[in-house]
Amino acid sequence: MSNPDRQSDPPEPGPAGQSTPSTGAQGSAAPARKILVVDDNQLILKTLSLKLKSEGYQVLTADDGSRAISIARSEKPDLILLDILFPPDVSHGGGVPWDGFLIMQWLRRGDDGRNVPVIIISGADPAKYKARSLAEGAVAFLQKPINNDELLAAIRKTLS
Repeated sequence: MSNPDRQSDPPEPGPAGQSTPSTGAQGSAAPARKILVVDDNQLILKTLSLKLKSEGYQVLTADDGSRAISIARSEKPDLILLDILFPPDVSHGGGVPWDGFLIMQWLRRGDDGRNVPVIIISGADPAKYKARSLAEGAVAFLQKPINNDELLAAIRKTLS
């Protein structure tokens, strides 16, 4: 059964419904680490997903705050890549004016997301947002366009 709130390629089922282990960047037969990518830009979601999957990670995506919180609670990712700025939620009647800071605050309130490391990925002015991002609990701040080597190094460092 497919969940419209999540875009992910589930691992192939193995014996007795278990996930088949990944053999990507994490080494031989290690379970794939889950990374949740949260960004309103579909192109960024797609390109980061492809890059991370090619490195052996299981990738979950969300394009708004409510989906990000829901996926983080149900899927328990090992790491979250999070944009800061999101457009107003006009498609859902206004709703909550989500931004990356509010998403981090919601994650920290619940047991499911309290200890999940967050790497900020943003095209916003780093002079304006980097210090605040780190002060609010992000482990790193990466400027868009994202340098893949820098991103992968930050992910490996955070997950090691």
